[in-house]
Amino acid sequence: MPEASAWPLFALRAFTDRLELRWPTDADLDELARVAAAGIHDPAVMPFAVPWTDAPPGDLERRMLQYHWSVRGALSAEDWKLELVVVEAGRIVGSQGLYAKGFATEGTVVTGSWLGRGFQGRGLGREMRAAVLDLAFHGLGARAAHSGAFAHNPASQRVSLALGYRMVGIDQLECRGVLRDHYRFRLERAGWLAHPHRRARWEGLAACRPLLGAG
Repeated sequence: MPEASAWPLFALRAFTDRLELRWPTDADLDELARVAAAGIHDPAVMPFAVPWTDAPPGDLERRMLQYHWSVRGALSAEDWKLELVVVEAGRIVGSQGLYAKGFATEGTVVTGSWLGRGFQGRGLGREMRAAVLDLAFHGLGARAAHSGAFAHNPASQRVSLALGYRMVGIDQLECRGVLRDHYRFRLERAGWLAHPHRRARWEGLAACRPLLGAG
């Protein structure tokens, strides 16, 4: 693993009541791939616009590793993806993403996430999304956050609404070759700050801010 001083994102981590979120090592990615391969959703219902979970065993794990490695290599202040592993009680349970293009001028972020199927239904999705929103609004000074969910993914919609997002539109995206209704959500900085949220404790953020176009 590179020294954190050369790649400060390796030292980036957050702590909530139950969770730790961190930039993954290769060992973390191996564990994350095993969690994904064990199942994320009902195979009959695809919640993702890119149906990456349809890949057969072996291919799924390998493609996940390749994706995360490509994210590392492509990161720049103008276009970045933070794909953080989510850890509960010492084991990896899922992934929480925070993405931005032109953050220095636009000040907007997009979130995306998943949890292993065995870890769902306990409020972890809301807790991990709140952690990266804390990073975006308090740590980086974001002006707004966006998220989206298919109409057939009510769990993701509930997380957005519980955290203060408002639905701003409906479009259609292809899902397994069929156009499906897709809901778009937006959370303004003022809306986030106006509601009490339990703060995450972030470590290593100051050294990462220049890499993310935040000063």
